Amino acid sequence: QVQLVESGGGLVQPGGSLRLSCAASGSIRSINVMGWYRQAPGKQRELVASITSGGIAVYADSVKGRFTISRENAKNTVYLQMNRLKPEDTAVYYCNYAARVPYWGQGTQVTVSS
Repeated sequence: QVQLVESGGGLVQPGGSLRLSCAASGSIRSINVMGWYRQAPGKQRELVASITSGGIAVYADSVKGRFTISRENAKNTVYLQMNRLKPEDTAVYYCNYAARVPYWGQGTQVTVSS
């Protein structure tokens, strides 16, 4: 079992920044992928960004150049630095850990509004 604890969501004005964190604990495998997904009201959950334990990152086209994913393997923690936020980034953001099976965090709300 793997537990994921997210933090860092909130309300921010357009153009602002937020940093999400997700700490994993439990039966962590050395080779894994951690990432962030988001789900807006009435829409499907979508990948925002993911990063392997080796440091290879992928991003959704909609966030390239604005968001940066990083991780600290020693702390089993993944971060999502979100800059130049837009109203369309408003969603519940979910942390994901995947090795043999996927695990999900409880989600954290990000609202971009003036």
